[in-house]
Amino acid sequence: AYLNIVRTATRLSGEFERLFKKYGLSCAAYNALRILRGSGPNGSTCNDIKADLVAQVPDVTRLVDRLERSGLAERCRCQADRRVVYVKITRKGLDLLAKIDRPLLEMHRKQLAHMGEKRLGELNRLLVQARHPDGA
Repeated sequence: AYLNIVRTATRLSGEFERLFKKYGLSCAAYNALRILRGSGPNGSTCNDIKADLVAQVPDVTRLVDRLERSGLAERCRCQADRRVVYVKITRKGLDLLAKIDRPLLEMHRKQLAHMGEKRLGELNRLLVQARHPDGA
């Protein structure tokens, strides 16, 4: 089962990598931008981003540095606690995600359409169970 999961993940993620590359992003950069879009106007800290990433990256700070250099994200110091730095998505980052949303949704549909809703629900349940053997 393990090899089957890895092979499937590798094949599916390769398609994502090619899509994101067209927009100048890595999978991790896309995922970080998606997290920032969902975090609202206050943004997220690097630790929050790291905790929410689908695939862990060794250095979230460098990832945020690249997003900031590209104008896709910006850092803002918390006024209440100057030690805390938030990362926020910029208008440019939001616009880029908006361009990616439709082709990504089409890719999701194409990749798994043959399975049907019931089977996908069961697959999701089994994958969650595999990640959480203690039932948590």
